Amino acid sequence: MSIQRNKRYVQFAFNGTMQQVKRVLPKIPYDPRIIIEAGTPYIKQYGMNGVRLIRRLWRGLVVADLKITDGAVSEVRYAVNVGANAVTVMGSAPIETIDFFDEYCENLGVYSMIDMLGVDNPLKRLFPLRHKPNFVVIHKGRDEETNVRSIIRYKDISKVRGKYDVFIAVAGGIEANGVRKAYFNGADVVILNIISRGDPNQGILDTSDFRRVVPAILTQIGQ
Repeated sequence: MSIQRNKRYVQFAFNGTMQQVKRVLPKIPYDPRIIIEAGTPYIKQYGMNGVRLIRRLWRGLVVADLKITDGAVSEVRYAVNVGANAVTVMGSAPIETIDFFDEYCENLGVYSMIDMLGVDNPLKRLFPLRHKPNFVVIHKGRDEETNVRSIIRYKDISKVRGKYDVFIAVAGGIEANGVRKAYFNGADVVILNIISRGDPNQGILDTSDFRRVVPAILTQIGQ
């Protein structure tokens, strides 16, 4: 399971319950351009058992969104042992933590993803790293969605890519009909939240007809 250059991907993030995962994930048709994420709130509620469930139900790439801030080696190992192919670390974590994280992910053959949530200058944050990540995530947070003036900083995509050969993922209040804009701005991966009715955040309702919605999204991705 590998990410290819010059291809685009969509990542569906589960932040709710294991019951939601059991109900929704089997309805998402398999496609190598689809990545499934065990979101941070989901992992905090269910731990590695939650990641293990997603691994059992999905044969493609699985991201454990741990948002590691310390103890990188142990936390990466936990996720990999239950089947994760990619793990996240916070860009605001100590440089030592990020370096340990990137190096250990490389040794284990899993993707390293740096989440730049709350980082003012993602490019500058990469400069001192001895080991560069596979992915940089340009992220507008869930709480930031309540601020109408908060935007996904697409300008950071070209800045990072101008210096480093990394994949770029974007996240933050993106809906199914908004993925084309993210790709137009240079993203390799667009992250969409699976949400329940009444959730204040944006995404795809878990009651949607995924066998219709997913192919429609994939048409915006291209081959």
